[in-house]
Amino acid sequence: MMQYTRSIQFSGYTWRVKRHTTPVGPGPNYFSDADCSVWLDPRGRLHLKITHTGSRWECAEVICTRSLGYGTYRFYLDSEVHALDPKVVLGLFTWSDTRDFGYREIDIEFARFQGATGPNGYYTIRPHDQGYPQHTFQWIAGVRQSVHWFRWEPGRLYFRSVRGHRPQPSSASAIVAEWTYTGSFVPPPGDENPRMNLWLLNGEPPTNGREVEVIISRFEFQPL
Repeated sequence: MMQYTRSIQFSGYTWRVKRHTTPVGPGPNYFSDADCSVWLDPRGRLHLKITHTGSRWECAEVICTRSLGYGTYRFYLDSEVHALDPKVVLGLFTWSDTRDFGYREIDIEFARFQGATGPNGYYTIRPHDQGYPQHTFQWIAGVRQSVHWFRWEPGRLYFRSVRGHRPQPSSASAIVAEWTYTGSFVPPPGDENPRMNLWLLNGEPPTNGREVEVIISRFEFQPL
């Protein structure tokens, strides 16, 4: 059983900080709840950092204490995520600790799952189920502020990623990726929670040997 000894207040919600001193998923990885791994800056922004502590790398994850269900989940970034190290994954997602409906997992991820020349953005639904639906895209360079969101409705999921901090931009050119899915993999709500993590693929160190930090300026939820 996961143990949580630290919580933070971010964007009006309480988030538990994941800690595990033996490797666990995703990865598997070690997860740290230290102030140098997860913290809020004076502007109230959330920092997640992969740190090198002693002989091991430690990752970061926060878990909202509330289950929110149908609605719109928005994640505002203040970091450029185009060129994350090939071993680094940023996850913005929902997850349930029960196995029902593929753990009710709805993902927005930035990673190089398909290698250095593959896509670096992924919208994925219930990857623990065979034949899961996924949409890949190429997030662009030179964008420090962005918002990534999905709207979860009965039988429908709509995803969007835009430059800047306006979820509904005035210019269509600000929309970098979007995807609508209406198939049978849309899960019903249950005991899932919104979560954010920064972790290492297969638990392997960054290829450049450097620590990695991502800033999330805020999280928003609008119920259906």
